[in-house]
Amino acid sequence: MKSINLNKIKQHSVTLNNQPAHHPGLWQSQHTSINNINQLNHSITILNTHSQGCEELLQVSQKLAQLSQEGRWIVLISPPNIAYKRLLNNAGVRMDRILLVHAKDEVESLWAMEKALTNGTSSAVIAWTNHLNNRDNRRLQIIAKSACATGYIIAKTKNEMTH
Repeated sequence: MKSINLNKIKQHSVTLNNQPAHHPGLWQSQHTSINNINQLNHSITILNTHSQGCEELLQVSQKLAQLSQEGRWIVLISPPNIAYKRLLNNAGVRMDRILLVHAKDEVESLWAMEKALTNGTSSAVIAWTNHLNNRDNRRLQIIAKSACATGYIIAKTKNEMTH
């Protein structure tokens, strides 16, 4: 068996615009652009809350501010009345990039989240929910594989639901 010196291979790789050349069938670029945003997978993070999610929204507000500069939508699905507009504005989120969705129930909220995550026009999707069962959690894991945006679920803990 013949051994290959990888250092020699790296020295001879071609670069274009200071970026290594990539075969489109084998490698994906690590750089994001509007043209290849649909090729990237994004995560869906579940944030459990004992309140209505104000603290959790504050935790991700800087990331939302960065994402809002991309010019795509920040989608809020069924947010409670927690002065989220003031919080996001103070964090530097472009308020002209906020899309507010009022869902009638949990099923519609998750459906709206799925559509917003996969349509390619959103950079982040935040949904508030009262209950996230195992089936819905699994569905979100599957959706994350084809998501074009970062997702956050702000889920009430059982202690809050009893108060």
